[in-house]
Amino acid sequence: MAIPVIDFSKLSSEERAKTLAQIANGCEEWGFFQLVNHGIPEELLERVKRVCNEFYKLEREENFNKSASVELLNEGDDEKLENVDWEDVITLLDDNEWPSNTPDFKETMADYLAEVKKLAEKVMEVMDEKLGLPKGYIKSAFNSGDNNNNNKAHFGTKVSHYPPCPQPEQVNGLRAHTDAGGVILLFQDDTIGGLQILKGGEWVDVQPLPNAIVINTGDQIEVLSNGKYKSVWHRVLAMPDGNRRSIASFYNPSLAATIAPAPQLVEQARGYPKFVFGDYMSVYAEQKFRPKEPRFEAVKAM
Repeated sequence: MAIPVIDFSKLSSEERAKTLAQIANGCEEWGFFQLVNHGIPEELLERVKRVCNEFYKLEREENFNKSASVELLNEGDDEKLENVDWEDVITLLDDNEWPSNTPDFKETMADYLAEVKKLAEKVMEVMDEKLGLPKGYIKSAFNSGDNNNNNKAHFGTKVSHYPPCPQPEQVNGLRAHTDAGGVILLFQDDTIGGLQILKGGEWVDVQPLPNAIVINTGDQIEVLSNGKYKSVWHRVLAMPDGNRRSIASFYNPSLAATIAPAPQLVEQARGYPKFVFGDYMSVYAEQKFRPKEPRFEAVKAM
């Protein structure tokens, strides 16, 4: 089994209908798919790789080697460390301080985030179309209805590295979970694998594909689509060799947005609640690595 790979440029060709169907299948049957020819310039992607690799070496590697994850692994016995991730991560948001010691990091990542945000909105419009929703429905649902900056859809990016692990069988790279938010766009390592999704009871590799963007749907898309599109369990394995780079961008609702199944899709009630996204995130913070269904039940009771 292999994650679907879709040529996004064919949306503008005579193969548009086929490409739309492939994306819908990726959302319905997999919850993950890879886009090639997605419109983000190759030159920019190469810059992103370079500055992120330099950033880790200059600003993160020394601290990771002194981190609790490393200490726990060194001190442990043969028991697997179940509540630890072998991951170095920072989050880039509009309103937080970005690293400034790595040359060109801020400028390059700002350029990349602008491009990947545009791609996210194009992907959401495709989802609207295939779900039979008005154009812009998902984007509008992710905003809370007024022009207050705090009520706009939330866009952020996690820059992660998974360094080589001397005992990869003893620790997770990143524990299995579903993503809380909306649409996730991942620019993963060209050569070092480790990302897997759960499909049909089996863990399936998300194969490295140079300069592709991996798309996955989060819990909020599952709710908005009334279960037609699924958020799926995924994890990252710790690896013995190489430093896996992972740049995940999240297009999420504002914390004030009200999320519920789209009325056009509720021919059959499937039990998804109506809730405020901020309440969901409060539950998710405590239950990220547990099944999503109890999270839906918890916000239903709020």
